[in-house]
Amino acid sequence: MLQRSFLAVLGGVLLTASFEPIAFAWLLPFGVASFALLTSGLSVRRSGVVGLVFGVAFYFSHIEWMRASIGPDAWLALSTVEALFYGLLGLAVPLLRRLPWWPVWLAAAWTTMETARSGWPFSGMPWGRLSFAAIDTPAAPAVAYVGMTGLSFLLALLGFLLARAVEDRSLPAVGALVGMGALVVVPAVFPWTVPETGKATVAVVQGNVPGPGNDILWDPRGVTQNHVDATVELAADVAAGNEPMPDFVLWPENSTAVDPFDDLPVSTGIQQAVQAIGVPVVVGGIVDDGPDHVLNQGIVWDPEAGAGDRYTKHHPVPYGEYIPFRDIWDPKFGQLALISRDMKSGTRTEPLRVAGVRVADAICFDVAYDDVMPPQVRDGAELLAVQTSNASFIFTHQIEQQFAITRLRAIEAGRWLTVASTNGRSGVIAPDGTVVATAPKLTTAVMVEEVGLASGLTPAMWLGPWPTRLFTGSTLAALVCGAIAYRRGREFAGPVEVPAKEPSDAC
Repeated sequence: MLQRSFLAVLGGVLLTASFEPIAFAWLLPFGVASFALLTSGLSVRRSGVVGLVFGVAFYFSHIEWMRASIGPDAWLALSTVEALFYGLLGLAVPLLRRLPWWPVWLAAAWTTMETARSGWPFSGMPWGRLSFAAIDTPAAPAVAYVGMTGLSFLLALLGFLLARAVEDRSLPAVGALVGMGALVVVPAVFPWTVPETGKATVAVVQGNVPGPGNDILWDPRGVTQNHVDATVELAADVAAGNEPMPDFVLWPENSTAVDPFDDLPVSTGIQQAVQAIGVPVVVGGIVDDGPDHVLNQGIVWDPEAGAGDRYTKHHPVPYGEYIPFRDIWDPKFGQLALISRDMKSGTRTEPLRVAGVRVADAICFDVAYDDVMPPQVRDGAELLAVQTSNASFIFTHQIEQQFAITRLRAIEAGRWLTVASTNGRSGVIAPDGTVVATAPKLTTAVMVEEVGLASGLTPAMWLGPWPTRLFTGSTLAALVCGAIAYRRGREFAGPVEVPAKEPSDAC
């Protein structure tokens, strides 16, 4: 067990290396395969222990950025909870390996585990889904066909078929592995494209953050003023003919970290910017919702009508933007003491209407969840937009991890995507995941780009939540069948018979 646990640590670290910032995605099948190989032949309990060790090694290293940005207490707590899911998956391995074609059932179980931990407890944590490592690989175009969940399944199955080939060393096992590898990259040869139905010009503003750069609250009004100044300067460039007139302007999350409806200097600054450019500005604002709650919103600010259509963040971060069960436990220490009011969750699935364009909005971590952008696309969104405030993570690798997820969302939906961040990383992304424009971190920048609009659906958008339902149902059925087979196997083994001693002639 000690040797297996040591190798499980290596396997977890191997999987971490397939994601940003190392991004050696070719290591992913080997990391997944190690999970199956190291839990092979063990009892349920011991397999769970090895799975837990794997999960600890993977998740503690994968979100190590949280330790320096949010705090070691949050990093330890979240990583521990997420690692437990890999331990639970380890408990299932001896049951699923009793079934024919166990790599398929284990891949379904892995995908179901990812789904579960991405939504629970509280709002879960999607970071670390296998599909998120696929950007800039031949597997990435497959996300337009099967979605994030389906791609995770295919990558997990590829890893488990590799484990089976290592164990069996048979022609059928190797053939299945080769066939699966070919299947995963077929969409790269035949990528799904959604026809464009129109064009729009969007200005993405990265205003920058005053002071140390990693603290929005160091000077929240200064953040707003930076975005106002950048937009007013853009208006001057448009008037001089140096830039084309945008249809609308996108500001990031926390471009105003104080309520723009209650703070006169902030609202005056926003109105100044909107009037200068003469087109709607999608402002990212923290809005009061009574004495105990706030809302994190994308607000369409029109030069004539003022504040109008709004999107509210769906997935506030527990212990980052709200305190679960505050009525029972209200911490007053460390970073938690700064969360004086809880952020409420939004439920909107209808796209925003901005200058006649239907825009699917997502705020920060929302981009990693399957219940935010895809429903808006199915409801008619023609363009994707992400408003994010990554200032807290600006000196960590979280920036690149989130940007990779964002690029995959563009491919999945077959849509252009614009992302505005306070000080990095902002950009404009084509439907194939190509970064058309981006801005350096910790700088003020404005990107004005023409983007395509589309109304058709990729197969992934058409399938919606059905892959998740399919894998969850298959996993539950497989666990029942595997448990029966596991129990029968133990019964047939029977008690160990001890040979009777020969009678002795000795007195």
